[in-house]
Amino acid sequence: MTTCTPRAAWGNLLRRLHFYIGLFVGPFIFFAALTGTLYVATPQLENALYQHALHTDAVGEPQSLAEQIAVAEKTVGPELRLHAVRPGLTEGETTRVMFADPSLGPSENRAIFIDPVSLDVRGDLTVYGTSGILPLRQTIDYLHTSLMLGDTGRLYSELAASWMWVAALGGIALWFYTRPKRRINNRFQNRRRLHVTLGWILLGGMLLFSATGLTWSQWAGGNVDKLRAEMNWLTPQVNTQLSGAPQQMDEHAEHHGHHGGMVMPEMDMDLTQFDGVLHVARKAGIDASKLEIRPAKAANQAWTVTEIDRSWPTQVDNVSVDPHSMQVLDRTRFDDFPLMAKLTRWGVDFHMGILFGLANQLLLIAFGLALCVMILWGYRLWWMRRPAQSSVNPVQTLCQSWLALSLPGRLATVVLSVLLGLALPVMGGSLVLFVLFDWLRWRAAKNVSLAESSVK
Repeated sequence: MTTCTPRAAWGNLLRRLHFYIGLFVGPFIFFAALTGTLYVATPQLENALYQHALHTDAVGEPQSLAEQIAVAEKTVGPELRLHAVRPGLTEGETTRVMFADPSLGPSENRAIFIDPVSLDVRGDLTVYGTSGILPLRQTIDYLHTSLMLGDTGRLYSELAASWMWVAALGGIALWFYTRPKRRINNRFQNRRRLHVTLGWILLGGMLLFSATGLTWSQWAGGNVDKLRAEMNWLTPQVNTQLSGAPQQMDEHAEHHGHHGGMVMPEMDMDLTQFDGVLHVARKAGIDASKLEIRPAKAANQAWTVTEIDRSWPTQVDNVSVDPHSMQVLDRTRFDDFPLMAKLTRWGVDFHMGILFGLANQLLLIAFGLALCVMILWGYRLWWMRRPAQSSVNPVQTLCQSWLALSLPGRLATVVLSVLLGLALPVMGGSLVLFVLFDWLRWRAAKNVSLAESSVK
């Protein structure tokens, strides 16, 4: 076995790991970056495409919410349960009346768009999640999160999020280990400089998007939620029980496959209560122009009125109201959220491109395109430096690089790999596949070397 200095051994290990991440995970990161860029680039297109449903030219005094909801209920028929209402509180905006439809997927609702003034039905569309995106961006979101393959497809985005931060930090560490002491002016180094420069520029974004992406993930996301619960980092939610303890809210419920519109037992509902509950919430300080009113799911629960303006400044205050006594039972204020809950809220909203409006969109578009360029450029660098012969030098394998480490170094990498594999199961499973592939490659290379030696 070829010996090398500890610095060279660690450099070889980082190089091989970085290469495998780029080779096997790079395409998934590339697709996630591309579809994520499309997602944040299309709100204006979606608004234009569904202009008729979202906006109205009618001018005058808005009708009561009860009348607007009655028109929507007449449109869908008695089979569907009313899920929530988003009143059109700004002139020119329609009211969105959402119904739980068993024929739709998780977190999807059927929305009837009502002109608050004329009571005309302006649209009948499927909406998705807390963000309320419409079919165009919903399709892009499904591509981004799951390749439109359901829970099985979500493994791809979790794989990308699990390894992107390792690729970013590993690339920076590799640069420190392998950078020349003096500037070398050759064609390869000049081309490599673009990859390195983009890596430094995009480092913070890759770490942020990896972290926020993992909170949405199927397997690692559960571990993240457990950690947040143990550290009291969950976002507080108003108590909707007429008697009981406060609940905790999951910012990512819409991506975990929960159906907010799950069919519940039918309850008698007085539609005039919507106007009364909204009035009480306004008096209690719920003053955002974007609100969602959710009636109780059971007879022993209160209604909720939630601010849903997640731009800057963030307005996500929430109150629960007893629809019979019209008394506020509980409330949460974003200003009172724990710091980590605020950071989670801001991180998620920044990830979705809505925190700072157009500036957020433009920044994420630039980030996504630059990340795609960096990945493609990395493949080009690999192609330029690929081995000329088909046989493989064992020193170039991950296994041989690991064996070249000192005993403490090998133990440390094994312990770290096991811990990361437990915390991030998709990373752990893919790492096992990396090692298996590399071991087979290493064994094949050793057999070639033995064959060549016997011939000589």
